[in-house]
Amino acid sequence: MSHEIVDEAVRGFKARLSEAIKNLHELIQLTNSPELADNTSDLRERIQEPFMFVIVGEVKSGKSSFVNALLNTGEEICKVAPDPCTDTIQQVLYGEENVLVISEYLKKIFHPVDILKEIAIVDTPGTNTIIKHHQEITERFIPVSDLIVFVFEAKNPYRQSAWEFFDYISAEWRKKVIFVLQQADLMEPDDLKVNLKGVADQAQKKGVMDPQVFAVSAKQALSGEVTGSGIEAVIDYINANITGGKAPWLKLENNLVTAQEIMTRITTGIEDRQQQLQADQKFRAEVGDILSNQGSKSKKQVKILVENMVAGYDRITSQTEKKLAQGLGFFTLIKRSFLSIFTKKESPTGWLTDLTEEMESSLKHELTIKVNEGVTSVADSIQQMAKMIQLKIQTSKTILKSDQEIFADISEKRVQVMQDLQEAFSDFLNRTENFVDESMIPRDSQFTPDLAKGGGLAVIGVIMATVTKSMAFDITGGILSAIGILFAGITVGIKRQKVLNSFNQEVQKGRSALQEDISYKLDHYVDTIEKRIDQNFGEFDAMIELETSDMTNLIQKSQLVEQQLIALEQDIKHHLAEKADS
Repeated sequence: MSHEIVDEAVRGFKARLSEAIKNLHELIQLTNSPELADNTSDLRERIQEPFMFVIVGEVKSGKSSFVNALLNTGEEICKVAPDPCTDTIQQVLYGEENVLVISEYLKKIFHPVDILKEIAIVDTPGTNTIIKHHQEITERFIPVSDLIVFVFEAKNPYRQSAWEFFDYISAEWRKKVIFVLQQADLMEPDDLKVNLKGVADQAQKKGVMDPQVFAVSAKQALSGEVTGSGIEAVIDYINANITGGKAPWLKLENNLVTAQEIMTRITTGIEDRQQQLQADQKFRAEVGDILSNQGSKSKKQVKILVENMVAGYDRITSQTEKKLAQGLGFFTLIKRSFLSIFTKKESPTGWLTDLTEEMESSLKHELTIKVNEGVTSVADSIQQMAKMIQLKIQTSKTILKSDQEIFADISEKRVQVMQDLQEAFSDFLNRTENFVDESMIPRDSQFTPDLAKGGGLAVIGVIMATVTKSMAFDITGGILSAIGILFAGITVGIKRQKVLNSFNQEVQKGRSALQEDISYKLDHYVDTIEKRIDQNFGEFDAMIELETSDMTNLIQKSQLVEQQLIALEQDIKHHLAEKADS
């Protein structure tokens, strides 16, 4: 088939591939990967170009001479530069003689050579060059190549830098490679055989099945000594495996493989990013669970604290009630009234005042003990909540790496968010004011948070104990005032049971207030701390929300491209199978 006749099936498949690569390029724009974006853009631009040979190897290994020998025009089509600093990429294409300078690093050379009707040749400045841009642009041609011709200097094909570049070609881009040992005329035949085998063995170690290794003397071929120069073996390989109508299909398949390789990298990056999102969502859910579980534990400790306080309150008020009942007997009051003539202390009023003061002293002592015993458990539970979350933040799982090819910017953004979270949370834990709830503190309380030494988590127990005692004493003080007023009106003629009933009513009011007010305020305090801790995750939550939305879009677009590439691969294989059968 001549180069003018293009199989309509190839045209159709190229159009479909071009559309898939266009979608692939749009997908890559979302990954912030400039290198892959450039690779994909180059791939799309070169779909319509001929099958592309890319000649690579170290500087001064004889690459340009090999190209000139392969074309066999009698002219120096690719300039053989004595100074590697002057080298540029030289893309040799079929056409009327012309040189088109694309940039200081790239020029296109057109020449009417038959072999160029089906293939294009790219001569690169090579690896291990002192000019950084030269290796960069050489690497840029690798993804869009259809066959890599790796040229070694026949005398030394074992340089580490050359084989490291081979790893980039083969492992990273899975490109088909053949090997040429150039300047073979400078070697003794036996030494040349050793190096041919050495290259083949090294290639096999690196995963190349049946490596094709050729020994060539471009100097002999260009001097007219084609037979024996080794160049004929290379031409025979090209005729048998590439030209003769096979090149367009091979190029189509190679472009598809390259697109799939790029897609694989994106898919891997998306999977890593999805795993990171899932890990972050799990982390956030675990933080929520800690807040909920530890909050519940704290409230249970509050309940125990209040129950113990109420039990102490009941014991003291019961003792007072018994003493009151005994002292309100008719004859006892008569006796106290008579004795009051001699001393006010023995009067009913004096006795009741003493009873009230005794009850007040006993209640303060009892409630202080209960608060000191119980508030530690509540405080410990709240402190444990904060410490568990701090540890969870410090040990959060990082999957995305800042040096990876895809989504490095997302990784860096996440790292910054996590650093901000760690710093903000540590600062939060150290600030006393974050653990003070002004609504808990009675207006006339003398408690000042600044007086609590240690700051942050260390003062939770001090704050809670002080506030709880203050609340308890306010409640019991109000009860005692009411009981004092009740006692002040007692005379010998007052009915005993009425006084006891009134006393019990005031005691029950105090009991309910003690139980309900302290429970409510301490539970509210736990909820407040829980909420304040949770507020530290605002930026992190915003990141997760944005990531969830972005990932949905990325996954949908990647699935579309994957489906297009898979369908293309299947249809091409089916078409070639039908073509072979016919």
